[in-house]
Amino acid sequence: MNATVDQYLCIGCGACVALCPRVFRMGEDGKSGVSQAVTEETLSQVQEAIDSCPVTAISWLEHE
Repeated sequence: MNATVDQYLCIGCGACVALCPRVFRMGEDGKSGVSQAVTEETLSQVQEAIDSCPVTAISWLEHE
């Protein structure tokens, strides 16, 4: 399982980066992106970032 950030919804508030800098990063465009796969260590932090996103731009990307 990994996370994804919808670039059209992201407002660049940086909450996800503050909560989980190992997975999320701010791009040159001022919007957040996923820089690393989610691990067992970061799973709860990523869920907290998903729950904290003010525009619900972050979601789980399930592998088929």
